[in-house]
Amino acid sequence: MDATTERLVDFALSSDFDDLPSGTVHECKRRIIDTFASAMNAYNEPVSRMARAIAGNYSGGPVASVWGSGVQTTPEGAAFANGVMVRFMDVSDTYVGKSRGHPSDVISAIVAVGDALHADGRSVIGAIALAYDVYCSFIDAVEINTRGWDQPVYGVVACAMGAGRLLGLSREQMGNAIALALAPNMALAQTRSGDLSNWKGCAGANAARNGVFAAMLAHTGFSGPTAVFEGVGGLFEVLGRFEWPLPGRDTARMVTRTHIKSLPLCFHGQSAVLAAFELRSRVNPQEISEIRVDTYRIAVAMMAGDASRWAPTTRETADHSLPFVIAVALLDGKITPESFAAERLADGEVARLMRKVKVFENAELCAQYPEGAPGSLTVTTTSGGVITKDIRYPKGHSKNPMSDAELEQKFHDLWQAYGDAQQGEAVLRALWSLDRAADFGRDVLQLFVASAPVQKVASSA
Repeated sequence: MDATTERLVDFALSSDFDDLPSGTVHECKRRIIDTFASAMNAYNEPVSRMARAIAGNYSGGPVASVWGSGVQTTPEGAAFANGVMVRFMDVSDTYVGKSRGHPSDVISAIVAVGDALHADGRSVIGAIALAYDVYCSFIDAVEINTRGWDQPVYGVVACAMGAGRLLGLSREQMGNAIALALAPNMALAQTRSGDLSNWKGCAGANAARNGVFAAMLAHTGFSGPTAVFEGVGGLFEVLGRFEWPLPGRDTARMVTRTHIKSLPLCFHGQSAVLAAFELRSRVNPQEISEIRVDTYRIAVAMMAGDASRWAPTTRETADHSLPFVIAVALLDGKITPESFAAERLADGEVARLMRKVKVFENAELCAQYPEGAPGSLTVTTTSGGVITKDIRYPKGHSKNPMSDAELEQKFHDLWQAYGDAQQGEAVLRALWSLDRAADFGRDVLQLFVASAPVQKVASSA
């Protein structure tokens, strides 16, 4: 294996739950709680049903649970189906550095393998912390989006390494898992361009599935390319050579640096929408003549830089549309998953207000990113009044974190789409106590199906 792969392998094999500070364990639990809440809120969505149907077609060998359904499937099938639910509502966590992504995508992969192996909670937490370290430090190492690649490139390597740690891969096997994850799975950035499709919320889940499969291939004995980073045709030839700053033992683990979302929309619009909430009490939407949004370059490109963002026709596009979410925020005073229903996308009142939105790239705000995620909203009324609100760190940002109580409230709010409050409280308590679980699947995941009908798995053809 090449030198970069060797560094990653050594990092993975030296990573252990016992080395994690108590604060890191707590923050890891917070991301796990947030991730399960995000997933269960999307349980009844059509794309989630389709993903469960696919998972239900496969069985045999070690099995893992599709959360909440009673379906038992392959670990990679569970990683995909659960990952689709995690990302669909666009309310899971975010990390930004040279590029950006959703590191909680790794959780569906790690949980699937931990479930299949009957792993204890400490092992699952340790593997998740490792996968977060890999995912986020990879983002800090190299920007891939402008080169035509999408964030699952970060995720597939992280998932393979976290899954491989649970599988107890040897040094040689871990090197093969990394190669088998990366070489076949370079995801195109077209996923996040133009009018967004279902795949926008499924791409991270696909990385989870492929990362698990890569680790399982290596565990079985498959070998991968020997120089996937530094060799001819390797990643360095595609992206250029880069240094990968893996976190040291004396630095904060990467899971503590991610941002938990308070709203179900693109991270880069959170500040502007929160500003709209604050201004709403001071202005009548019927008396608005202009809405000016100042923000940073990435926010403009992702949420206002394409014609589809000014006339969204899908949920996936609408939650990445600054004009849409600003208009709904000013009209309703809230953004919920229901804000993106088909009837809201076709609402003439929303369209009218969207036409008054103007979005500008602001040099000062560009300089504050990625340390902050700033947004400034200025509303001008028909009478000539002007009111402005600036936000640098949206609620949930690592520099403006949610409290545990606020995170629990988010969990309960999202859980309502799936189950009753009593079941939700039992799940929440189990997740807070995850490091004491002897068998993750039995002690935690079974609680998700306590009041749900068990579904039979269709046999594989």
